[in-house]
Amino acid sequence: MTLEGVRGQEYTMQLAGKTLEELLVSAQSQECLTVGVYESAKVMNVDPDCVAFCVLATDEEYEGDIALQIHFTLIQAFCFDNGIDIVRVNDTQRLAEILGNTDESGEPKDVHCILVANPSADTFEDPALEKLSLFCEECHSFNEWVPAITLPER
Repeated sequence: MTLEGVRGQEYTMQLAGKTLEELLVSAQSQECLTVGVYESAKVMNVDPDCVAFCVLATDEEYEGDIALQIHFTLIQAFCFDNGIDIVRVNDTQRLAEILGNTDESGEPKDVHCILVANPSADTFEDPALEKLSLFCEECHSFNEWVPAITLPER
């Protein structure tokens, strides 16, 4: 890969991170997010057609968590089988900041898996979803099946 190719890829990754943040904020305001590994698994089991996009998140603290890695493997396989775009983020703290650090009970949110619901005419619609879908399609053409995205810092 040339230097220009590397610079272009870095720029694309920065744009993807900003676009992902926009998508998450917009989807959350429209109540089109499912946050948490177990909550996401329930949604995928009941109605996989309602899922448009999946974010898997981890950081150094959880990289050795075998149970979480098994969940990720199963979620990835499910997403591939059902044509759901999927990305990976390596900053759970930043994701929690974007979504609000705690849930209704005051506990820290489990942001290891986040699902965005399919847009329909009378619910959620966002151009960021289309941009991220194109980003994933482009990554797939380079055999990068679960692209990693870096979220912008605040």
